[in-house]
Amino acid sequence: MKLYPLKFAPIYKYRIWGGEKLKTELNKNYTEENIGESWEISDVSGDETVVADGDLEGKSLRDLTNEFKGDFVGNAVYEKFGEEFPLLIKFIDAKTPLSIQVHPNNEVAKERHNSFGKNEMWYVMQADEDAELIVGFDEKIDAEGYKSHLANNTILEVMHHEIVNKGDTFYIPTGRVHAIGAGVLLAEIQQTSNITYRIYDYDRVDAKTGEKRELHSDMAMDVLDYEVHEKYKTEYNLEKNVSNELVYSPYFRTNILDINRTIDKDYSEIDSFVIYMCVEGSVDLISEGKTYTINTGETLLLPAAIKTIQLKAADAKVLEVYY
Repeated sequence: MKLYPLKFAPIYKYRIWGGEKLKTELNKNYTEENIGESWEISDVSGDETVVADGDLEGKSLRDLTNEFKGDFVGNAVYEKFGEEFPLLIKFIDAKTPLSIQVHPNNEVAKERHNSFGKNEMWYVMQADEDAELIVGFDEKIDAEGYKSHLANNTILEVMHHEIVNKGDTFYIPTGRVHAIGAGVLLAEIQQTSNITYRIYDYDRVDAKTGEKRELHSDMAMDVLDYEVHEKYKTEYNLEKNVSNELVYSPYFRTNILDINRTIDKDYSEIDSFVIYMCVEGSVDLISEGKTYTINTGETLLLPAAIKTIQLKAADAKVLEVYY
């Protein structure tokens, strides 16, 4: 059986803060309320996405890696991760704010949870007027100051709040405190990990459980980066019809393409799968004479064995992600 460009069936996640934008803005098909996340490509245990169509329909990432190895993920990726797919790809809709949270690094996550750490990035697709993200601290504190602010319910006062607009991009390394504010729809690229330490959750009660959600303030204390950084938003160029660098980290690389014609892509130098997230418009991917359309809010994975393709659009923006 031969590899081809792959779409996966999304997994929809109820969240206390979820809204309707995944349906209204991204045309996702679900009936539940308060869906906050669409897991587009996932190898998280118990939440493995499967191929949506074609000869490989129904196969999970783990199945594909097991069967095709380096042809699917890239030889270097396979040597490093084996059958564990390294990235988790999501769209997120926050109708109300997410909890203030932080993620542990690889070492702590491995020791405590037998998991990868969770370095991630955000690309804002839509934001209501005055919608904001919380990223990092605006005021330098230490562990004692952190405990004092938590006890006094003033932790929000020392954090960096930033009003955001479509196209804004943020890299969230492990240890950086953060939260998505109400009214923000974004694409998230992260390591394959579901480890989150909640610090503050507005004292709200989950309607599904009738209880407040668990906090992990103590575990968060020794992974937090308390430093104040000069800026948190990622600056980038947006030249037409080329791969513009967004975020290059040790865990993933993400470019953005602003496409208004047909362009040729050659991935001979990249020993990795490539993931496309369409964040605006619609783009056709042409491989071996077949056309695969990716609309806004859709994701497609190009196996590592496929090195040359064409991308064609009248006006589209696409995130290009690889290891």
